[in-house]
This record gives sequence, structure tokens and C-alpha cells, in this order.
Amino acid sequence: MRSLRDGQRHARSVHRQHRQHPRHREVTRGLAIDLGSSRTRAWIPGQGIVADTGSDPAGEYGHGGRPVRRGRIVDTESCGRMLGRIADTALGADRSDTVIVLSHPVLAGSGHRAAARDILTSLGPSSIIVLDSARAAAACAGPQDGGPLLVVDIGAELTEATLLVDGRVRDARLAETGTSDLEPGEAPTTVVRAVLDMVMGMWHQDRHGALLGALRRGPLLAGGGALRPDITHRIAVRLGAPVRLTDDPATTVVRGAGLILSTVLRHASAAPALPGRSG
Repeated sequence: MRSLRDGQRHARSVHRQHRQHPRHREVTRGLAIDLGSSRTRAWIPGQGIVADTGSDPAGEYGHGGRPVRRGRIVDTESCGRMLGRIADTALGADRSDTVIVLSHPVLAGSGHRAAARDILTSLGPSSIIVLDSARAAAACAGPQDGGPLLVVDIGAELTEATLLVDGRVRDARLAETGTSDLEPGEAPTTVVRAVLDMVMGMWHQDRHGALLGALRRGPLLAGGGALRPDITHRIAVRLGAPVRLTDDPATTVVRGAGLILSTVLRHASAAPALPGRSG
């Protein structure tokens, strides 16, 4: 899997940096986190999913004041408390021998990525990795033949379409709409239309036929929206292509991030230490 190979290349980069920082402790444990607008999930190697909670787990924000909205961190302090509780439960208070991986939307802005890094750093791990959700989803889907892959991540408040070629983002589109914008019993017309519009936008920009190749293989659908047959069927019919799902689409991203984390930990175990920050 190309995206998994990216994780392996990252691990090798960590090893090279390590040799310049022999004083740091070896990383032996890790935690992968998918920070969503509606739900936050965490995964530990050897244990699997260890947290799957609403992104306002204690109801402390109230009145819809969640710390993450439309895929962006809007309340750094509250988000830090939430992730701190997850890290305390999953890793304990001493996190000096740990690495934390956090996935973010492909088109997350620099402000979101900076806030995520600051929060993770404050949790005290030895190393942090921040990666995009499309490559995490691709890692979860399993080995490919090296061809292009279209990943459609349908969340509660955000939908993204990403074209990966050789594990790298060739094109990405975002729509600030998701399943939480649908009324109970409402047909998912707006979500499906958003996906089609993004794919058509890619089509007009694709000069190398990568999108056509990805559609022939079938787009990979991830996120909670991929659990809804009314959404997946409509997308398949309108695109004229079969869609692909992992065994649990809602956890595709966090499980993929966990697989990349496992690769990093395996490589790190061969080195005597790890630098204080990476990713």
C-alpha cells in the first residue's frame, strides 16, 4: 500500500533523526486518533479501538458548542481537555515513551494543523505525527496495485473527495456538508450532490486520466455517511462505478492511522531512541 509505504518512509526518517538525538527515550507505545466534528475515535496497537465517543463526551460545552466544527478546531482549550482524557485513559499519565498519530481533513487549513500540533505536544508524547485522513483511509483499505485511488470521506459536518496517485494527493475537494445536516428521513440529496460536484470538478482538471482509473477501480467510501446504503447506492449509480467499503466505514480512518502507527513503532523498536517531535 502506497500510503503505508509513506508511513514506512516516515519511520526511516525518524531513525535518521534519532541518531542525532541519542538522549531521548525509546518509543514503545502509541495512540492513533481520528478527531471528528461529531465523534472522536482512538486506536492502540494490539488492542484496537479504545475510544469512540461524541466530540462533546461530557456535555460540557452545551448548545452545540463542540470544540471541532466542520472539521476545524474552534476551541483549542476544550479540545485539549477532551484529548487529554483519552490519552490519560489509553496511555496513562507518563507518556514520555509514546508516539501519538492524529488524522486531519486533507484540506485542513494551517490554523487547524498548528492547533492540532500544539495540543498533541501539550499531551507530552515523545513524538507526534499529523497525517491526512485520505492516506489513513487508503492504508486501512489494504494493498493496492499502485494505481490511483479516489477516497470519499463522508462525515457528520464535512465531506471530502481526494484523488491519490502513488500515495500522494493529486487533487482534493471539500464540501461543508454532511450527514448531520440531513433531517430525519430526508433523502441525502445534498450530500450526494456535493460528492458528484467534487468528482466532476476533479474530472475537468484531470489531464492524465488518473481519475478515470480510480473510478474504474471504484471509489473508497469512508466515514459515517458510508454506513448509509441510501448514500452509497446513489453515489454508485450517479458515478456509474462500484463503490468500495471497508468492514466498518465509520472507523476506516482511525484504523488506517493505527496501521501506520504500528509500522512506525516497528521501525522505531530497531532504534535506541526517538527525537522529541516529528511528523
